[in-house]
Amino acid sequence: MSYSSFVRGEVRELTWAWWLLVLAGSLSIAAGVIVLAKPGNSLATLAVVAGIFILLDGIFELAHSLTCGMQNRGFIALLGVLSVIVGVLLIRHPIAGVVAVALLLGLWLMTVGVVRFIAAVEARRHRLWTIAVAALEVIAGIVIVSDPGIGYATLALITGIAFIVNGIGISALGWAMHTLRREVPSPPRGASATT
Repeated sequence: MSYSSFVRGEVRELTWAWWLLVLAGSLSIAAGVIVLAKPGNSLATLAVVAGIFILLDGIFELAHSLTCGMQNRGFIALLGVLSVIVGVLLIRHPIAGVVAVALLLGLWLMTVGVVRFIAAVEARRHRLWTIAVAALEVIAGIVIVSDPGIGYATLALITGIAFIVNGIGISALGWAMHTLRREVPSPPRGASATT
């Protein structure tokens, strides 16, 4: 098998989960729209909606860490584990206070932003876009954590916008992977990975 066939096979293997990223991004956008559309709903509803999204995001991050060949996949796995823990906590125990929900969401946003920034440094494509999304997530997290006693409407606004921005970033990455996958032809059937 030639080197180019091997590379084509690797690219196709690494981009098979493009649709999972698009799905995660769509769920993030939907969660953001729900939070922005119904800011008057109870805090428990916000906690559960945010918890479901964060849990799903964590599962996708864990799956991605197992299938990606990047050097920083340990960071991605750590982000996945943290997201699953925060998601389960928000779903199982919708917290009665704005402060606790704000702290959980703010810490999660800062962690996601830092890990996404580290991943962007290694990435070759869409580096600036990923860094911009990471910066917005870190800034939103810092704003929330610096004043966790903010009002519910402000918390809903910041969280909704952060979910939408996160969803757009994840969806854009998924579509970029899909485009790359379509541009790279499949390796010949039955070809071995050895040269």
